[in-house]
Amino acid sequence: MSDNRDIKKEIERRRTFAIISHPDAGKTTLTEKFLLYGGAINLAGSVKGKATARHAVSDWMQIEKERGISVTSSVLQFEYDGYCINILDTPGHQDFSEDTYRTLMAADSAVMVIDGSKGVEPQTRKLFKVCAMRHIPIFTFINKMDRDALDTFELLDNVEKELGIATCPLNWPIGSGKGFKGVYDREKKCVILYSDTEKGTKEGTATEVPIEDEAHLKELIGNEAAEKLLEEVELLDGASAEYDLKEVQAGNLTPVCFGSALTNFGVEIFLKHFLNMTTTPLPRTADTGVIDPVLNDFSAFVFKIQANMNKAHRDRVAFMRICSGKFDANVEVKHVQGNKVMRLSQPQQIMADERKILQEAYAGDIIGVFDPGIFSIGDTLCMPKENFRYEGIPTFAPEHFARVRQVDTMKRKQFVKGIEQIAQEGAIQIFQEFNTGLEEIIVGVVGVLQFDVLKYRLENEYNVEIKLENLPYEHIRWIENKDEVDVEKLTGTSDMKKVKDMKGNPLLLFVNSWSVGMTLERNEGLKLAEFSRN
Repeated sequence: MSDNRDIKKEIERRRTFAIISHPDAGKTTLTEKFLLYGGAINLAGSVKGKATARHAVSDWMQIEKERGISVTSSVLQFEYDGYCINILDTPGHQDFSEDTYRTLMAADSAVMVIDGSKGVEPQTRKLFKVCAMRHIPIFTFINKMDRDALDTFELLDNVEKELGIATCPLNWPIGSGKGFKGVYDREKKCVILYSDTEKGTKEGTATEVPIEDEAHLKELIGNEAAEKLLEEVELLDGASAEYDLKEVQAGNLTPVCFGSALTNFGVEIFLKHFLNMTTTPLPRTADTGVIDPVLNDFSAFVFKIQANMNKAHRDRVAFMRICSGKFDANVEVKHVQGNKVMRLSQPQQIMADERKILQEAYAGDIIGVFDPGIFSIGDTLCMPKENFRYEGIPTFAPEHFARVRQVDTMKRKQFVKGIEQIAQEGAIQIFQEFNTGLEEIIVGVVGVLQFDVLKYRLENEYNVEIKLENLPYEHIRWIENKDEVDVEKLTGTSDMKKVKDMKGNPLLLFVNSWSVGMTLERNEGLKLAEFSRN
């Protein structure tokens, strides 16, 4: 029985969340500062893409270091204050939104980082929609208060109007930019003064002054700032939503903190509030019903596959979120989709590109396992006696297409291997001409930057140079009832192209959206779908 108690205790101290934001809002910097507090790193790296600068711990792929952007999701685990925290750092750039979507499937809550001078930006809106679809709790960190920011009431109003979620400020900024003096903590009813601490360290002095001590407050922050604060606090108490944990956990209310990740101010305050409010690992839905994290034995699902994390080993790692129970490296588990019982090979915890082989892990944890090419995104793993599947992860419809050719025709084998392995990660989708006998490969991506990543990775990881020829198609449809229609005889429009995916499923590509309707009219009984249900 004590073993069950220990498992319950371990699961309950886990917190698994994703960090989302528009590019440049300071998400990676905030991630690094969290790690700093957990003692996972001793010196935070600068995130800028300068060749001489230290690189952010969470950006490990070479192209990320060169460009200073995150293009894959990293998984980072650290201990802080008795909690075991799993952070999923997601790409901010919209061209990688598919990877972010899958990562959010593995998280129990999300931290949304907003630039105080810009408010809600397009990519924040997109990512927020995904969180809203899953009803996961969202905690907001308004960053860069050490730079000139928008009016605070305006910022909160912007979040509420743009995202349709109520806000509840946990603290309140006093000025911004050169006039940034610190924050007022609403719960403690005191002012925490801002000091520009060493950027890469966690030491920093925080002076706290009770808000009732007006004289001392005016002495420290000046008459004008103190009076403005008192006025705003009075307004705030009447205007903002009441803090309600149930509403937060239902995804209807977002607690908001202000600070500056770069200068390290307000990060630990936010982290403490966040850990108090966020949940232990949540139950997940499978085709047999709800799977409880504590009561059920080990189960997990694959949400990401990454090839060549270690160039020297040419390996593929399948990342899985443990949904229930305890994982034991010595015990055999069932890969449901492959209907195969096996021992997971080289189970490891990954801190960016550093790895640690593990013997055990618990619900809420993210582990990487060696993938010999058998796993797909969305696959379920459970104990051999069980047999259920977690809800699948939909495949996004690509919006940009290009024909791919290798420059050196002698390298066909490496080219096909490379392109197939990268496609299995889910970042690109590959198609071939439908029954023409042509071996040409067409690549579809959600965002055009993925083409650059594909080109870069084929050259650097597989030593294959490619040429991309952009195609005019913008719309793709899967044929839902492929067994009931003769695809060869379909009558389409002049801008339609028939292709098949790597599993042999027929698809149609169109240049114009109206052609989809016309094709349906011309082929009675044809059913088309916008995304694949794997």
